[in-house]
Amino acid sequence: MIVLLSPAKDLAQDTPSIAGATQPVLLGHAVPLVEKLRTLSAKKLSALMDLSPRLGELNRERYARWSAPFTPANARPAVFTFNGEAYRGLEARTLTNDDIRFAQHHLRILSGLYGVLRPLDLMQDYRLMMGTRFGLGKAKDLYAYWGDRITDALNADLKAAKSEVVVNCASSEYFSAVNPGKLNARIITPVFRDKLGGRYKPLQTYVKYQRGAMARFIIQHRVLEPERIKQYEGDNYRFAPEESSANEYVFLRDKRPPLKTKKLAGGRIR
Repeated sequence: MIVLLSPAKDLAQDTPSIAGATQPVLLGHAVPLVEKLRTLSAKKLSALMDLSPRLGELNRERYARWSAPFTPANARPAVFTFNGEAYRGLEARTLTNDDIRFAQHHLRILSGLYGVLRPLDLMQDYRLMMGTRFGLGKAKDLYAYWGDRITDALNADLKAAKSEVVVNCASSEYFSAVNPGKLNARIITPVFRDKLGGRYKPLQTYVKYQRGAMARFIIQHRVLEPERIKQYEGDNYRFAPEESSANEYVFLRDKRPPLKTKKLAGGRIR
């Protein structure tokens, strides 16, 4: 089983050191993107990514100092670097070493710059959402640039894991970079809905958090069979068979707790 997550725009300031860091499998394809991004001024980066002038300058500096190869001295493990709602749900810093080893084989983070990342893959700070209208050569955008490379990498991971199941906990923006027709797997998508005004609706902040919490559940419980996903009961959600289909597992919640606002250790930078 391979679980997919989206990355996050927010990045932690500090990350723990851990043995066994790895290199992104598609790192070579990130280099041409960075080379083109380096040609853009802070103002153009701001316009491209809809950023404030301050964040435009921050990202200009990031790409100016970006350099490969990655080492623990100039890069950080991806799973400890991303800092958005899904990663608050994942709480990677509280996972055990055995959990992280399992995640290294079964969790993948989709990325506009790196294509796909394993938890311990080193990465340097960046901002480049998959939906950004940024292309290279004949590729008009990142979806065209990555083509089937991400799908091919996931197929290699599925083969290594001897699995034919992908659990899609990524957003539609990022999962659109995967070609389902060429993915050698059954795709299961968990859906989270909260009761609001007598109806169950997806509330994005909660949805993002639960995607990470679902990934944590799969990691901690070593879930490898799709049926076991239905046992998830995090934060009072319950599996709703009457709302679900063969490949869409719907989880409903009748009463929402106060929104969790805990920040990850190390604060965050954008």
